[in-house]
This record gives sequence, structure tokens and C-alpha cells, in this order.
Amino acid sequence: MALSRSTSTLSLTSFFLLLTLLSTSTLVISQPALNSAEQESVYQILESINSAIPWRSLYPDDLCISAPHGVVCDYFSENTTATIGTPHVTEMSFGYVSDYSPNPPCTPKSTINPLLFSSFPQLRKLLFYKCFTETTVTFPDFSTLRSSLEELVFIGNPSLVGSLRGNISNLTALKRLILTGNNVSGEIPDGLGDLVNLEQLSLSRNNFHGEVTLSLEKLKKLKILDLSQNGFEGSAPEPLGSLQQLLKLDLSFNNFSGKIPENLKGLKKLEFLDLSYNGFAQCGVPLFLAEMPSLREVYLSGNLLGGQIPEIWDNLGGILGIGLSEVGLVGNIPSSMGMFLRNLSYLGLDNNKLEGMVPEEFGALESVNELNLENNNLSGRVPFSAKFVSKVGGKLKLEGNPELCADEGLRSAKVSGSLGQLKLCNKPVIPHFVLLSSGSSVLHDSYMLIFVGFLFLLS
Repeated sequence: MALSRSTSTLSLTSFFLLLTLLSTSTLVISQPALNSAEQESVYQILESINSAIPWRSLYPDDLCISAPHGVVCDYFSENTTATIGTPHVTEMSFGYVSDYSPNPPCTPKSTINPLLFSSFPQLRKLLFYKCFTETTVTFPDFSTLRSSLEELVFIGNPSLVGSLRGNISNLTALKRLILTGNNVSGEIPDGLGDLVNLEQLSLSRNNFHGEVTLSLEKLKKLKILDLSQNGFEGSAPEPLGSLQQLLKLDLSFNNFSGKIPENLKGLKKLEFLDLSYNGFAQCGVPLFLAEMPSLREVYLSGNLLGGQIPEIWDNLGGILGIGLSEVGLVGNIPSSMGMFLRNLSYLGLDNNKLEGMVPEEFGALESVNELNLENNNLSGRVPFSAKFVSKVGGKLKLEGNPELCADEGLRSAKVSGSLGQLKLCNKPVIPHFVLLSSGSSVLHDSYMLIFVGFLFLLS
């Protein structure tokens, strides 16, 4: 009886297993295949990226069923009644990033043929990571690309040259345009301002130049704008203040000049602001920073702003990093910085003309990991405990302040770092009182002087 029950259970299990296999096989067989034009274009792109790998023999089947990592398909129904749609390639990512993103590896001789991408009507993402490193490749003309593209990414391609002019203005669905660490040059085409769905525009570490004249006010959805490390010049674009959704603005290491636009105070959601190492001058540290309560990091180093550090910190308690190095600051460091900036992790005030004492409140900045006060005219005793110095270590930078001093115990500690370069503070002078007896001749003479002085006043 037990054997019969066991046999019955096994037969039932086998039946469901067989049914599952048949269903799966039927599903696979019934799925439409990727059309031959897209399949062939994927092969040709893979071969142009890395011809040493036999892509066709490694992946001979439908690339929407079996494809290299980085090639992604999706199914699209032309009508609402269709149960299974038509497959199309939607993403292609090239260049090995990590074991978690093992995209098809590129070679120093990788090339690209933009005409091949016209075969993909539903392409949404295209990424090239460190693919064009030796053989010169001109930035592709994507004017033939379908308007479905949402992400266009080129990162770390030093041999990618050319300009953007006329190449991408038709990509009206584009949300992210990331060109970082390439050799693309020229001016930003005005057509970029018509890509109204852009959420991220990152053009850092290229050779762009000229004034930024595109219509930024149209980019209402923009959250990240990074134009750093190029050759842009002229005034910072006035429409920046209208980008209400902006979270990050990085214009650092360019040749922008004039005043920092006051309408930046309208960026109420902005968390990261970096305008460092430009030509902004003679406008002081912007007072409107106090009206930007979402700020977490602000870097203005390398601009000749001048003036004193303003008292604006009471509404900026969430700030984690402040860079005000080499900006021509004078006067004292306000104690309010230590009182209100309790979450501060980095503070750079080096290479200015600051004077006076380091505020006692700085010794209570428990979150600080780097504090740079080098090359100023600060003086007096440093207010840091041995615990504070031990935590910050070599990133506590105080050299170049000849009148700054440290107590002997702190200065000689093994964790002293730059404190060891400071002079030793003088020990406080404790007055010594001499008690004199009533018969002392010195006491008698003192009384006589007082009496003579009294007579002199009476006369």
C-alpha cells in the first residue's frame, strides 16, 4: 500500500514536471525572434568594439534570449490585444566596469559606426566606458538615431574627439546626457536647450569652451548640471536660478568671471554647489547662501571673492563640506561657524589672510574629518583636545600661521601631525605675593610715601 502511494506521488510529480517543461518549451517557441536587422547590427557593433572575441559563435541564437551582459531586450505590443509583443534591443552598454557589470570589453582599437544604431527603433540606453583610448574616434552623428533614446553615456574615452554641434538635438526623449573624461570640444550647441526632458547634463573633463548660451530656462526637469573642468568663459548663465529641480550644480575649474549670480538663491532644492577655481571676483562670500537651506556642500575656493566671512551659518546646520580656500578672506573666523555647523565634515579656509584666534567652538566639531587653516595670520592657542587631534590626524592642517601655538602636551603627542610644527605656547604667568611684617622697613617707607602724597594733595 505504501509502495503504491509512493509510486502514485512520483507519477504525479513527473506529470507536473513534464507539463512545466512542455509549457516552457511552448513559451520559448512561441516568442517571436529578434528581427535580423537588429541581430546583425548588434554583431557588427560588438565586432567593432572587440574583434578578438568570436561573438557570432559564442551567441549564435536569438540575442533577446541569449546575449552578452549589457545587451538588453524588451517586448513591445503594437496593439492592446497582443499577448506577446515584438522584441527589440533597448539597452547596449560596452566597456568592462566590474564583476557586477561585465559589459563586453573594449580594446585600444575600438571604433564605432553610428549608422548601425539606426536599426534599433526602441533603443533607450547607450553606454561606452573606457572604450576609445588609443584609436581616434570622432563623436558620432546621432542624427539618424531614433528619438526613443533616454540615456547617452560616454565615460573615460580620451580618444573621442569632435563636437556636439548638430549631433543630438533630435533626441527629444533624452533624460541623461553624460560625457565625462573625453576629448570632445567646441561650444555647447543651442539645440541642447530644446531637450526639455533632460534630468542630467554632465559634460565634465572635456575641452568645451566659449560662453554657455543655451536656453537653460527650458530645462525644467534638470536635476544635475555638471560643466566642470572645461574652458567655459564669460558670466555664469543667468537662467541657472530658474532650474527649480536642480540638486547639483558644478561649474568648477573653468574661466567664468564676474559676480556669482544672486538668483542662485532660488535653487531651494540645491544640495551641492561647486563654483571653485574660476574668475569670480570682488563679490565676497554670497550672503544668499543663508537662503538655501538644502545645501550640503558648497565650494568656492580659488576665486578672489575678498571680504570677511559673513554671519550666515545659523540656517545652514546641515552643511557637510565648505571650501573657501584662496578666496582673499580677511578678518576673524566667526565663532558662529563652530556653533551652528555641527555636521561639518570638511572645512577649508587655507591660503587667506585670516587673523585672530581659532574659535574655541571649533574644538567641539565632532564630525570633522578634515580641517585646513594653513597659511593665514592666525594666532594664539589652538583649542583642540588630544581626542580631536587623534581623530582628525594628518588632515588637521595648521602650518603657515607663525603666531599660532600649541600646549606642550598636545604638541609633543604622537598624534600631533601639523601641531608639531607650531611653536610652544608660553605658560601662564602666576604672580608671586610677598608678605611683609609690620616691622618691615619697606612697609614703613610705603606708608611714608602715601602720607607725603596726601599732604601734597591738601596743599
